[in-house]
Amino acid sequence: LSSLVAKHGSAEALNGEVFNRLIAKIRGKSKLPSGQKILVFSPHPDDDVISMGGILRKLVENGNQITVAYQTSGNIAVFDHDVRRYLDFYERGGAVMGGGSRATDENLQKVREALASKAPGEVDTADVQALKRVIRESEAVSALENVGLSQDKARFLNLPFYQTGKVRKDPLTEEDIGITLATLNEIEPELEFAAGDLSDPHGTHRMCLEAVRKGLEAYRGHPPEVWLYRGAWQEWSVSECTVLVPLSEAELRRKILAIFKHQSQKDKAPFPGPDEREFWKRTEDRNRGTADLLVSLGLPAYYAMEAYVVEKDGERLENPPAATSTLVVGG
Repeated sequence: LSSLVAKHGSAEALNGEVFNRLIAKIRGKSKLPSGQKILVFSPHPDDDVISMGGILRKLVENGNQITVAYQTSGNIAVFDHDVRRYLDFYERGGAVMGGGSRATDENLQKVREALASKAPGEVDTADVQALKRVIRESEAVSALENVGLSQDKARFLNLPFYQTGKVRKDPLTEEDIGITLATLNEIEPELEFAAGDLSDPHGTHRMCLEAVRKGLEAYRGHPPEVWLYRGAWQEWSVSECTVLVPLSEAELRRKILAIFKHQSQKDKAPFPGPDEREFWKRTEDRNRGTADLLVSLGLPAYYAMEAYVVEKDGERLENPPAATSTLVVGG
């Protein structure tokens, strides 16, 4: 580090420069956007709350108009036993509500037979795929309600590249980009969030980010500021990120409760990747770990931290302007 010390004149001056740059990244609720139109792109129906469940609630409390667009159904990540459980609920609930039709009973039996006869690794029938999609959609809107958003704030894009029923996906097409562009045209966001963690095992996050980038290239409205989040598979390092959002113990607990709404991914997700921890535990460890690292560097102590990289016009911002002119360090 001798060259850096020589450039700044002393180790103390260098330390002060690093400290000031790091503390300038910290944004409590009063320093976050308010009154803006915000579009959140979520590759799967749980990435939004896993990666940005803390800031999402703060943005709701700040009076922003928020829409969450779930890019894929995530239906291949639902176990067969979850479908059987919901079929059983439907039958038992139907008895309480007055019973179902003969056609419905026949369809239920058809689905049960399809599940019973499915060989390991075999692609689900169209009906089973649709039911698994609905399971994940219902979990997503439940999680949104947990962070203060109503069901009508959800958009389920169901991008075609994902609809193979298999782990292997199709390449992106103009249809995928067109659906993404239509969402941008509908919302006309001033601020957009997208997944920047590209280490998910099957490449879905990478393809979803590509769809967002290509959609933005074709978008003729005013280009939104883009905040990239990470969470399920990796986290931005303190040196990489441009914004750090502090969370209190209660806020982190509420974020984890939102993740719990995704019951089909609870206990053991079908595709956890090399990290065997549950998604909520990964989130807790990463958010706590970021806060602990800041403390070790001599910065103020917070219970947990979410990290983001901010881009404007395709370029990463080193010090994006805050929502107000006075730095407020706090939850």
